[in-house]
Amino acid sequence: MISIHTEPQPSDLGDVRVTNRAVVLRHVRRHAPCSRADIAAHTGLNKATVSSLVTELIDRRLLRETGLTENRVGRPATMLVLDGEPYAALGMEIGADELVVVAVDLGGNRLLTWRRAFAAPSASPTETIRALAGLARRAVGRVTGQGRTVLGLTVGVPGLVDTTGAVPLAAALGWQDVAITSELRTALRDPGFTVAVDTDANLAVLAEQRHGAYAGTADLVHLTGGVAVGAGVLAGGRLLRGSRGFAGEIGHVPLDPAGPRCSCGRRGCLATLTSLPAVIRRLLPDAENDGPVLDWLPEVERVLTLARQEDPAVVGGLAEIGRHLGHGVSVLANLLNPEAVVVGGHFATLGPWLLPAARAELAARTLAPDAGGCHLDASTLGPTATALGGATAALASVEAGRLPVP
Repeated sequence: MISIHTEPQPSDLGDVRVTNRAVVLRHVRRHAPCSRADIAAHTGLNKATVSSLVTELIDRRLLRETGLTENRVGRPATMLVLDGEPYAALGMEIGADELVVVAVDLGGNRLLTWRRAFAAPSASPTETIRALAGLARRAVGRVTGQGRTVLGLTVGVPGLVDTTGAVPLAAALGWQDVAITSELRTALRDPGFTVAVDTDANLAVLAEQRHGAYAGTADLVHLTGGVAVGAGVLAGGRLLRGSRGFAGEIGHVPLDPAGPRCSCGRRGCLATLTSLPAVIRRLLPDAENDGPVLDWLPEVERVLTLARQEDPAVVGGLAEIGRHLGHGVSVLANLLNPEAVVVGGHFATLGPWLLPAARAELAARTLAPDAGGCHLDASTLGPTATALGGATAALASVEAGRLPVP
């Protein structure tokens, strides 16, 4: 495999050429096909600078020319689109009962989407990292076999991720103080591309901003639905991480002091009232008769079937869970005033029964009129949002203007 190295990061954060490359790539991504003159006119860069940058980006196969257009005043212009065909980025997720890997090219087009059954909560961290590495090696082999070079890999974890890429706590997985980034890099035998780890919610909101129904929204929240409940928050277009990387743990905000005991030791946390295990325990009390649930999909399908049949206990239970969900979202709305909160996982799957009650609770509990304009909707990205966001994050270095050099 060809190793990828990036140009040294500029010591001056205002490095003009790196910044201008990023400006050109961002404009082409958003407005392709477009000409050199279009780029100059809309970015404020002069034509000579744009011409030089475009030549460089074509040489590195990050842009390509796609013919002439005559549908304009004056001489026909050569149009540009993103290329990136020689490159791929990978994203992965540790889910409740599966591992997911997604590969995309520079334009965000999916090259592969794989899901492997795996009960991470009942496996050790070492077993999980070994399984992740095996799946990652297969995906790398597939894309490099197509003549592409991997730019990076980012993994989403349902728990706290600190600024070093370690996991101090992932209660849903039973993890504590796991140096996942370094251990995964070692398991992959120092692969020659960047390996990073982030929370599943942070990566999911990156996917929403790039590919979802609220693409381009600057103030956006993605609320994960699964064995854990977390919030990925974009504020003013920037990911909100907090001083140590621990922002977004909405699942452990206590809503009901008399509620069920949470894995964190407290009572009545949002996760104990709305997470996937909480939903199944509330609506399918027989689900754990034969032991702990390791495969959640059949149980969600049972709930869906009963809801579609208008089973009164299930429909009523979903409305109650929806009210708890709306209560949690109102905390986010009051603190952050996002344009939208998008829910994923089982929240999206069960959205037709959860969201009406959740929206009513959001409106009732938010101080600002009409919930401050905050929309509450189900994600359209399906169960691979976090992995897609991981692949998006792995492209960040190139999109920031640093060139991959084989």
